[in-house]
Amino acid sequence: MNVKHLLLVMTVLSLAGCARNSQTSKPLPTATLIPSPIPTPTSAFKKFGAAELDVTYCTPNDVPQQMDIYYPTSGGPWPVLLYAHGGGWSEGDKAEGVGWRTMTEHGFLVVSVNYRLASYENKFPVMIEDVKCGVRYLRAHASQYNLDADHIGAVGASAGGHLVALLGLADEVAGWDTGEYSEQSSRVQAVVTLAGPSDFTRGDYDSATMAIYYAFDEMPGSPSEKLVAASPVTYISPEDPPFLIIHGDKDSIVPVEQAYVLGEQLKNAGVPSELVIVRNGSHSIDGENISPTEEEISNLIIAFLEKYLKE
Repeated sequence: MNVKHLLLVMTVLSLAGCARNSQTSKPLPTATLIPSPIPTPTSAFKKFGAAELDVTYCTPNDVPQQMDIYYPTSGGPWPVLLYAHGGGWSEGDKAEGVGWRTMTEHGFLVVSVNYRLASYENKFPVMIEDVKCGVRYLRAHASQYNLDADHIGAVGASAGGHLVALLGLADEVAGWDTGEYSEQSSRVQAVVTLAGPSDFTRGDYDSATMAIYYAFDEMPGSPSEKLVAASPVTYISPEDPPFLIIHGDKDSIVPVEQAYVLGEQLKNAGVPSELVIVRNGSHSIDGENISPTEEEISNLIIAFLEKYLKE
């Protein structure tokens, strides 16, 4: 897994999302790294090692939302690693998920999802509604993709880290399981969140403030109904899946205190969780003399996912 490449992309997108002018900015155009294959009625074993791009998974308000799927070269049914991109909730694209494709070498079906981005028309919770619909779609098509519907994990960075935290913590009571495949569950069995916000009611944001306002229609730092509902910590319960929380102690966009808050409240609820604070790590969790190193971070993620999605 090329952690350095992924985190560099995360930083660029997050900074763009935080610096955008909410009066004039438009979302970035969709990018696809490799040409989309012509859809064919193939069985799962014929897709070994393949990439299946631009797969429509749900159509909220008749707007198709798409995912990219990367297959291991053998075996199955595979546990799933679903990736939610960053970008301040208003930018970014599933194409950056190609950086996680190397996880197929460890026996994971890798899925990278697009979701509706924040705009004048789209505000939270449309993003999490789409990500949840993506999980339900995968379960509904488990045999088609040769996946293990009982072992689905999620990973995300920055805004994506926030979304996968919500995916792991907020059940159907939150009201976000809307749209297709309602007979399926959107619950996941493991979550890796990198540099993601966890509690918007705290006023410890700086450069991310306007990105939060643009996406949620509320300035961070108050116990408003909107901010409480959007905060992952609101939904913590003892039944939640295991969490791996990774955050740089020099993060100037999402303060490291957000990771401490999430880790402490998960621990208090008895949820299996591991908090990794990267010394000298920026928002992209890189920098000079970081500890743990990029390789060690990569190994931590792999070990965590294998423990909870394979054992």
